[in-house]
Formats: sequence, C-alpha cells, structure tokens
Amino acid sequence: MNESLFDAQALESPAALASSLAPPAAPGHFDELRGLATPASVPRLGVPSQPAPLHDASSPPPATPAEAPADERAPLAPHWAGFFEQLGTEGFSDLPRRAVSLERQIRDNGVTYNVYADTDSPQRPWSLDLFPLIVPPESWAVIEAGTLQRVRLLDRVLADVYGPQKLLAEGLLPPALVHGNPGYLRAMHGVCPPGDTWLRIAALDLARGPDGNWWVVSQRTQAPSGLGYLLENRLAIARQFPQAFEALHVQRLAATYNAMMEGLQHMCPAGQPPHIVLLTPGPYNETYFEHAYIARYLGITLVEGNDLTVRDQRLYLKTLQGLRPVHGLIKRLDDQFLDPLELRADSTLGVPGLLQAVRAGNVLVANTPGSAFLESPALLGFLPALARRLLGEKLLLPALPTWWCGERAAMEAVLPQLAGCTIKPTYAGEDGHAGFDTMLGSRLSRRELDEWAGRIVREGEEYTVQNYLPVAQMPTWSQDLGAGHIAPRAVLLRVFAVCVGPQSWRVLPGGLARLAAADAQIASMQRGGSSADVWVQTNGEVDRTTLLQAHSTPASLARHRAPVTSRAAENMFWLGRYTERAENAVRLARLTLDLLSGEDPSSPSLLTWLHDMARRNALVPRDVPRLPRSRRVFERALIAELGDIDEGGSVGYSLRCVRQAAAAVRERLSPDHWNQIVRAEAEFLRRSAEQAGERGEGGYASAAALRMLESASTALSAMTGAQTDRMTRDDAWRLLSIGRHIERLAFLSSSLAAGFELGSVHDVSGFEAMVALFDSTITFHARYQQRRDVATLVDLLVLDGDNPRSLAWVTQTLRGRIARLAGSAPGKLTALSHELPDPATWTLEHLCEPGPRADYVALAQLLETCETAAYHVSDAIGIRYFTLTLESLRSVGA
Repeated sequence: MNESLFDAQALESPAALASSLAPPAAPGHFDELRGLATPASVPRLGVPSQPAPLHDASSPPPATPAEAPADERAPLAPHWAGFFEQLGTEGFSDLPRRAVSLERQIRDNGVTYNVYADTDSPQRPWSLDLFPLIVPPESWAVIEAGTLQRVRLLDRVLADVYGPQKLLAEGLLPPALVHGNPGYLRAMHGVCPPGDTWLRIAALDLARGPDGNWWVVSQRTQAPSGLGYLLENRLAIARQFPQAFEALHVQRLAATYNAMMEGLQHMCPAGQPPHIVLLTPGPYNETYFEHAYIARYLGITLVEGNDLTVRDQRLYLKTLQGLRPVHGLIKRLDDQFLDPLELRADSTLGVPGLLQAVRAGNVLVANTPGSAFLESPALLGFLPALARRLLGEKLLLPALPTWWCGERAAMEAVLPQLAGCTIKPTYAGEDGHAGFDTMLGSRLSRRELDEWAGRIVREGEEYTVQNYLPVAQMPTWSQDLGAGHIAPRAVLLRVFAVCVGPQSWRVLPGGLARLAAADAQIASMQRGGSSADVWVQTNGEVDRTTLLQAHSTPASLARHRAPVTSRAAENMFWLGRYTERAENAVRLARLTLDLLSGEDPSSPSLLTWLHDMARRNALVPRDVPRLPRSRRVFERALIAELGDIDEGGSVGYSLRCVRQAAAAVRERLSPDHWNQIVRAEAEFLRRSAEQAGERGEGGYASAAALRMLESASTALSAMTGAQTDRMTRDDAWRLLSIGRHIERLAFLSSSLAAGFELGSVHDVSGFEAMVALFDSTITFHARYQQRRDVATLVDLLVLDGDNPRSLAWVTQTLRGRIARLAGSAPGKLTALSHELPDPATWTLEHLCEPGPRADYVALAQLLETCETAAYHVSDAIGIRYFTLTLESLRSVGA
C-alpha cells in the first residue's frame, strides 16, 4: 500500500477504498467481501450416474450465482462495508500498526500450535489474520438450523448403532462402515449414557460454494478442536476493532460456554457440585495451548491420563490430598487411547478401567466413547436417507456429494469423474487401513488418475470420493508485499454445537475460520494455513452473558477450590528445582570465568576448589585437565559446555528442563511467566550456538560467554520474581518453593564444605569467591568491612536468619513450607520437617571451634547433615505425593 492510496482515503469512503484495493476472488469462487461469485462458468456439483448406490450422493442443483461485472469491481457487501466504515479516523493507514499489535499480542499470550510437537521442537506461534469472517444473520440462521438438525441426527445414529442396530438391519448403513471401522467400540454396545445423549460437543466443517450456499465438508465427533483457539481469536480481534465489533452487533460467546457447563453439571451421574476435568494428551500435543486455555476459561481441572485412576468402577483424580471423585470428563484424546485395558494396550495417555466406569454409569464423558466412526467421510452420503428414517425430515444443510467406493455402483459412477473430485481415506488415521493425504483430482496427471483408479478398483472400501468445491474466499490482510494489501484466501468454517441438556443442543454463535495458504486450495493449519475470527451478526439484542458468577458463598468458593493433581505438583516441584539449579550453574560459571580472566593470579587452593565445583555440577567434562595445570583448556571446556542440552549440569540443559517442567503446568503460569521461560531458553541456546561458530578464544570468548551468562542471570531473576510474587500460595506453589530450597540447601552446603575441605576459604581470594557464590558480597562488606575470618563467614553464610542465602534461612524456610504442606494433607509431615536440622540449635561458638587438626569438625558435620537431609526430604516428598503409595491412596470421600 503506497502513500497515494492513503491520500485517496481522504477522498473516498473506507468501504469504497477497500473495494478498489481488494482484488476479486478467484474465478468461480464466492467472494465473501462482495457477497457474490466472480465471473466464471460455475461447475454444477456432480451427480452420480445410474444405477444409484444405496446411499444418497445427490444434492439439489445449486442456484445460479450472481456474478460481478468483468470490467469493474462490485461494491462491498453491506456487512463488510459497515466493517470498513468503522475503522476510525486513521482508517487504512492504521492497519499495519494493528497487524503488528496483533502479532505481538499472540506472541505475548503464548498462543501456539505445534504441528510436529516434541520435546525439542520450538513453539510455533498461532497464525491469526487481522480481518474476521463476518456472517450476516440470515446466513447464520441457515447454518444454525442445519447444524442442530445434523447433531440430532448423529446422536440418534449413535443410539441405534450401540443399541438395537435397526439401521444396519434395514440396510441403511453398511456394516463395513460401522463394525469394520476401528472407531466403532464393541465394548460400548448396550450403554445408555447420561441423559440418553451421546454427543456433547460436535463440530461441522462448512464451505460456501460458488452459489453462496453452505455445504458440509466433514464432521468431527471424537474430540473436536477449536473451542479454545476461537476464544483467543475473538479476544484478539475484538480488541483491534472495538468500534466495528459493537457497531455490527456481533453475538457474544460466553453464554454458550456457560450453558454447556451447566448442561454437563446437570447430567453428571453423581456429586453436588459435580467435579469435571479436561483430559489432555499432554504438553507435546500440537493443540496443548488450547487445552490449558479452555480449562482455565471454564474453571475446570486440566489432567493427563496418569492423573486419574479407576477404583470400584469409579473415576478418581490423584491429588495431594488423596483421591478425589471425578463425575464428568471432557476428553481431548481420541477414543482408541482412552483405556489401555480394553482399547489400545500400548496407550500411556488413557486411564485403565475408564470404559468400565462409563458402562457402570458413574462418569459422564464428553463425547461418549464410540463416536469415531461418524468422522468417516463415507458416512456423509448416507445421512440424507438416515434423516428421513430417524427424524422424518430432509437435511437443511446439504453435504458435498460423496461416494463410498465400497459400493460397486457408487465406485463405477464416480471413477469417470475423478478429475473433478477429491479422494479421501475412508478410515483416516486408523491402523491397518490405507492412509494418505486428501488428493485433488485436478492436480493429478492422466497417468496418476489411472493409478488412483486402479487402487480404488482393488480396495474400494478404503476410498471415499467427494465432489470438489471451489470454496469461498474472504479478504485477508497481508504485509508480505510492502506495507500491506488485501488479498482473497480460501476459507473453511468450523461451527460447534454443544449439549445444554438431555437431547438438547445449542450452536456457538461463531466458530473457527481456517484460511488456506496463498494459492492453496485446501485450508489446513498443518499446511501453512492460518485462522480468522468469526463474527456472527444478530438482528436482536446482543447476549452479554459472562462466566463471572453473580452470586457465590464462602462455602461454595471453598468447595470449588482447584485441586492440585499429583502430576502438577511433581512438575511444580521440579520447576522449582531446575530454576534454582540453573541459577546456581549460572552463578558458578560466571564466578569461574571472572576469576580466570582476572589480572590477579588466583591461589592454587581456589583453582582446585573451582575445578572441584565445576566437575561436581557437571559444568565441565570429567576428563578435563585440572585447572591449576591448564587454565585455558579448562576455560574453553567450560564455555563449550554451557549450551550443551545433553549434559545434565549445563546451563542450557537446566534451562531446557525448566521449560519442559513449565510446559506441563502451563495452565498455572501467567503468559508473562511462560514467555520469560521460553525466551530465556531460546536466547541462551541461540547465543551459545553463535559463539560455538566463532573462532575467538581467550579473553574474547570469555567476554562473550560472560555477557551471555549475565543475560541468563537477568532472565532467571525475572522467572524467580514471577514465582515469588505472582503465584497463588497453594500446595503446588509450596512444592515449587520446597524444590527451590532443597536445591539451594544441597548446593550451598556442598560448596561451603568443599571450600573448607580444600582450604580455599582460608585464602583471601577464595574467601571472597565463597561469599560471591552465596550472592552475599554487598551484605558481607557492609557488615564486616575488612574482616575476613571463619567466624564472619559462618555468621553470615550459615547462621544469619535474615540472609535468604544462608543455610539457617533456607533450612528454616524448608521446615515451614513442609509443615504448612502437611497441614492440608492426610498424614502429617511434621516428622519429615524435623528431619532437617534445627537452626535454633546452631551456635557460632560450637561451629567455629577448631578441631585437633585445625579443622572444624562440628561445621563439617552440619554441612554434611544439611546436604544429606536435603536429598532425603526430596525422596520422601516424591514417595508421599508423586507416586501416591501406602495410605496416600485412600479416598478422601465424595
């Protein structure tokens, strides 16, 4: 966009300027911006030739679409004109700034979508376009009515298939698409879910054809994704265009989420109030951000499979307080992974015995296991006949003409039309069946088409063919070229229906719009696509319901306090330990490099102590030459190891572990805290890699490493500040703090013990190094000035109850944290806290009393006791809280 266009803004209305800037949609595609199709010969959706198959693949012929004049650009549709007219006084000139602001907001909120997530992959930011997809009321009325009808139909199909199976007996459903589909769960036959309702959350993927009508492309019934991402999209885009959002009367979303939760709570089989959790595969799932986000928004507990257990056909959550009953479970896990006892035996994501609890009627699962076979595209062709049989109605929202090639008549009818269709796997993602990406016939050569036809003839039931639809294109804002421009992109709309009561559903007034990559024909987030917010306009009053509770009592607040799962507790504990471990490694590495690069030669005892500490904490390889003999070799080895993520004690390894532990409890961290952790690791590893590629040695390498460590130290200070000042003081936080202080007690006591053992503390430089390692230099010099002796060292670093780095302060804090933790758990841990030495019994005279060989026996014994006690307490906490053994497995009641 150049300045002449901005000048034209002063002469034209924003809507007219948008019309002149935005190119029309591609020929034959519906243009969302203008509300019509672009000039082209619009192909009619294919109709199978005779003889007709068992299923109904035909659809009513589309109406002839309006077309834009070929020689000029048509005006905008009224809702889009209204949107651009509300851009504000700065109009189009402000769009680049808003785009940058949106990108920053997504990054700062930590919104991610990881296509191939693993422990080492970087987080991929969520892609969101600046412009929303606007759906006017009359168009939404069609979508809403058609979606509700289809969800009712799918629910009744499930009730029949897992009940009397009349549809199979009458030949309205082929057995191969039900019993032959791995998504059909025989273990669920005969089950009647709470409220006789199988589907609690369902999604339809819709596309608008060249005729302007909406068509169903696919349906999602296992664990539809998008309910969290669309919320984030709404918050982000509404913030960018607040005037337009209000002026266009966009319907809000909160009321539907509230109705969904009330419906789930009402239908839960037991418990008042019922306890509902959200089951996630874990932090390495590509949509984990959404799982954490929606759990936090709905106020429910985010759990993984190992957080749950089944006892006596009832589901329980393993918490720090014991076993807590679970009455409802929203799953974001495919059915096959839910129960390793009855489904996939190799699954580590599910809960052994879960299906038994479902069959017993003791837990509501959304969605009820067994709906996966409905996601097969082959089912779409049979639904018109099923609607007439089960509902006595004609489908309001047609699906694209679909042929299942397991029927010979359908296969023979569609083979001549492959070039104008898409080829899909009938059983996508299922073991033992053909797996391939959707293929566009128009992109295949004649020879390739013949090859696909041969596969279809040989294994017809593995293939489903669907008519290709040139999907609508919506305007998007792109800054890839210059200052920005409006470009049309293909769009698919995912809409959601949620259960609000027995056999009652409500359609979320919005959805998740997925945009195809530039020049692509398939809208897929995994293929470089992006998303857009969906604004549904209403002619009536905008529902301004929020999830904030208008009335609550202190008792209800106490009952609904979020439980701390054992898994979350363990990850918080290790988050604390690895944060402290990273700080210790950074401080020790900085101290070592500072001393090695200094002008004054260090004493042999100090060099020996530095070498010993570096080896103990895995900052250098064990076979590195001793520091007093080869300072430069040692220095280079230390610098080289800093960013090694495979070495257990390196700074890079510790930062990686901090990020991994934090990812597992992301729902407990603020966006700022999470971003600090991600940035600290990424920045440190980036600078380490850059330094590894440089050839500089000696002072140059040391100076660069010190700058890198200083930056890491600052980042870690921000992390610890967030942990100290911005987290609720519940048991999870106490375990984080306990983890930090266990690590600190072990590190400081072993460091001080090594200093006395090797004699470095009796040298001036070694004395100063020890005080610096305890981060107490300023306090020491302010209090003792030039005095340097054992008594001052012990007084400040061991006995001072006001110094957060002294052993007395750390030990006393640990005792208090453990005692407070014990007060909220069955079985007191007071005895465990007493296993830590009591600072009240320590005296300066006793600890500083020299032994027969001029050593300090009492001090050495105390330091050894502190280190041993730290690790003993760590093991005991792990057994008591993280593995839930012995009496900790007892239920605490309903």
